[in-house]
Amino acid sequence: MSLATSDTTEAAPGAPANLGVEPVSGALGAVIRGVDLANLDDDAFAAIYAAFLKYGVIFLEDQQLSPDQYVAFARRFGPLADYPFAKGMDGRPEIVEIVKEPHQTSNFGGMWHTDTTYQPNPPKATMLYAVQTPTTGGDTLFADMRLAYRKLSTGMQVLLAGLKAVNSSSLNASALRGDHLKGGAMGAKADAKPVLEAEHPVVRTHPETGAKALYVNPSHTVRFVGFTREESLPLLEFLYAHSIKPEFTCRFRWRPGSLAIWDNRSTQHCAINDYDGHRRVMRRVTIGGAAEL
Repeated sequence: MSLATSDTTEAAPGAPANLGVEPVSGALGAVIRGVDLANLDDDAFAAIYAAFLKYGVIFLEDQQLSPDQYVAFARRFGPLADYPFAKGMDGRPEIVEIVKEPHQTSNFGGMWHTDTTYQPNPPKATMLYAVQTPTTGGDTLFADMRLAYRKLSTGMQVLLAGLKAVNSSSLNASALRGDHLKGGAMGAKADAKPVLEAEHPVVRTHPETGAKALYVNPSHTVRFVGFTREESLPLLEFLYAHSIKPEFTCRFRWRPGSLAIWDNRSTQHCAINDYDGHRRVMRRVTIGGAAEL
């Protein structure tokens, strides 16, 4: 088994009898068992979607998905969106291949972040499908920003309630994308804007569940609106450290055929860079978000 699991597998109400939901930590994350995403009926999808909302990130293993099948499954979550800086696959521009070659020492997404919060309408969700993985290493960490919010003091929750933050694609861009869009196997979009910026509430209310979550991250959040960066950093750095406490996280070990789907409205994640000398190929699809912040 590729990650730590609980002792019980939950039945999925209304879903096929062999479909199970197995939580992977006390905070967030669950493995979905007994489903073939290439042949998925409506009841099984409803159970998968319910688990996605409940656990923040879900994992499915041993899937065999062609690019067409992958995109068809992703569309069930909502309209797809482009990643603003990288070109898509030939023939399937909805899919961005994230590649680390053996000679590269940096990785793509190797810092804690919530995807593209520098956009006015950040993604609803992101999917990542493993094509080629190292024998060991290359895991991904996820953090539950709902739980991080709930564990703040009442006073801190009141303070944050009225704040907005500026998010920018220029902050930590080198660490996040490194040389992968310059000289690696991934290609940069020729028409990409040099910098994208957007303002969002520091505490976000989930449009489907109503849960509140912290909505700042060290990779994109620059400062609070109306404050300088120097004034903002002490509080931001506290929130960054608080939100990735071990008890708020889970960890996933990839292997070919693994698929992760995370709720970009309630989680953040970090790709661990511990597999220099090995090739890793992942396929990413982004589900578009609405202006409900």
